[in-house]
Amino acid sequence: MTDVKDAPRVPAKRADKAPIPASWDYAPAPEAKDLVKIEDHYGLFIGGKFVEPISKQRYTTIDPSREEPLSEIAQAGKADVAKAVRTAREAQPRWAKLKPSERAKYLFRIARILQERAREFAVLESRNGGKPIRESRDVDLPLAAAHFFYYAGWADKLEYAFPNRKPRPVGVAGQIIPWNFPLLMLAWKIAPALAAGNTVVLKPAETTPLSALLFCDVVRQAELPPGVVNIVTGDGRTGAEIVSHPDVDKIAFTGSTEVGKAIQRALAGSGKRLTLELGGKAANIVFDDAPLDQAVEGIVNGIYFNQGHVCCAGSRLFVQESIYDTIISKLKRRMSTLRVGDPLDKNTDVGAINSKMQLDKITSLVQSGIEEGAEIYQPPCKLPERGYWFAPTVFTNVAQSYRIAQEEIFGPVLSVLTFRTPDEAVEKANNTPYGLSAGVWTEKGSRILLMASKLKAGVVWANTYNRFDPASPFGGYKESGFGREGGRHGLEPYLAFDEA
Repeated sequence: MTDVKDAPRVPAKRADKAPIPASWDYAPAPEAKDLVKIEDHYGLFIGGKFVEPISKQRYTTIDPSREEPLSEIAQAGKADVAKAVRTAREAQPRWAKLKPSERAKYLFRIARILQERAREFAVLESRNGGKPIRESRDVDLPLAAAHFFYYAGWADKLEYAFPNRKPRPVGVAGQIIPWNFPLLMLAWKIAPALAAGNTVVLKPAETTPLSALLFCDVVRQAELPPGVVNIVTGDGRTGAEIVSHPDVDKIAFTGSTEVGKAIQRALAGSGKRLTLELGGKAANIVFDDAPLDQAVEGIVNGIYFNQGHVCCAGSRLFVQESIYDTIISKLKRRMSTLRVGDPLDKNTDVGAINSKMQLDKITSLVQSGIEEGAEIYQPPCKLPERGYWFAPTVFTNVAQSYRIAQEEIFGPVLSVLTFRTPDEAVEKANNTPYGLSAGVWTEKGSRILLMASKLKAGVVWANTYNRFDPASPFGGYKESGFGREGGRHGLEPYLAFDEA
C-alpha cells in the first residue's frame, strides 16, 4: 500500500557494481474496460424482454472509483412491479410442471454461460461496485456459476432431499439483494428458487444494478422460458412494492438489519414466507497456539476483502493477551503491503468504497472510535484524488462499549480486543446483537469444537476465514436474520410440503 515511488531506496552492490533496487515497482496491470458493453440506458426485464418503465423515471448509476456515470437505470414504480409479478405468476404453473430434469438443464446452461462470460462479468462487477478485479474474477464469478451448477443437481432430487414429504414450489418469489456481491447474491437467490419450480421477481441494489441487467442477457441466451426470471431495478421504494404485493408468496432479503426489521414488520400476519440475511459484527478469535502468520492472512482476508463490504466480515479481532504484541506487529507490517487503487488493476488489494453514503458512514464511525479513545493505525497510503476511498484501518485499545466494537461499519475497519481464557473469548464474542459468523484460530481440534458449540454464530470458520461453498448453508441468528442459503437447507424456503 505504500507508494513505492516515494519509498527510500538503498542500492545494493553486485559483482559488476550495478545497483539493485531495494524494492520493486509494480507496473500497472489494468483489465480492459471494453470487454463489456454498457448500454446508455436500461429498461426493466419482464417476460423475457426489456421494457420501458411505466413510471418513466430513471436514475444514474456510477463507477465509484472515478465518480463517473455509467448508465441510466429504470426506476420501477408500483405499476411496473405489478406487471412483473403478474408475468411471474402466469409463467409459474408451466415452469413448475416442467419435468425436473428439464429445469435442471436450464440451470446447467446458465452456469456454463456464466463461466464462458466470466471475464465480462468480472469487469462489470468491478466497475459498478468498486471491488478489485482479482476478487470479482477469482471469487464472485466462480462461486456464482458453482451455485447454479449445484442447484441444477438438486432440481430432480427434491423428494430425496426431504424424505417422507412431498415437495412443491411456493409460487412467486420476490428477492431483494445488496450491493456488495451483486452477481453472487443473485445466484444465491435465483438458483434454488428455480430448481424448486418457482418464478422470480428480483430487485438488485440501487447502486449496483448492472450485473443483474447483464444476467438478463444470460437468461435469454439460455432460452429460459419468458417470465420465469424478471428483473426490476430501483431504490428502496421498488423493494417495498415487491414486499407488499399480495401475489408474491415468498420474500428473500439480504441487506441491513434496519431494513430487514421493517420488512418483517410489514409481513407480520400476511402468511408470506420470509428469509432474512442481515448484518453482522463477527468475532475473529486468535489463540496463542495458532499459526500466527497464517492467522494474520486470515485476519486481513476477514476484514479487508471487498473493502470490508461483507456482512460476515471479521471486524472484531480477539487476541489472546500473550501474543497481542506479536500479532499487532505482524498485522501492521502486512497492512503496509496492501495496495489501494484502481479496481481494474490486477495488483489492487483494496478497491473503492461503493458509494458516497457508505463512505460517510465509515468516516463517521471511525471518528467516533477516535473520540472514544481508541488508537487508530492506518499505513502510509496515497489515495486516488477522485472516487470514494478509505484506507485500511485498525483500532487498538478498544473497549467493548465503543461504537466501533458494537455497530456494523461495513468498511475496511478492524477493532482489536484481548482475552485471557476461552470462556472470556466466548463471552466477549457473543456480546453483540448479531450472530452471523465467527473465526477460531488454534491448533487444538478439541478447542475448535468447543468454541464452535458456544459461539452464537451461524457460521464458524476454523483456521481460515471467508470460505464459501454452495453445498454449505449460510445464515445467522439474532439480528443477523433467519433462514439459510446454500446447501440442501437453501431449498427449503422455496418449497411447500404435502405428506408423502
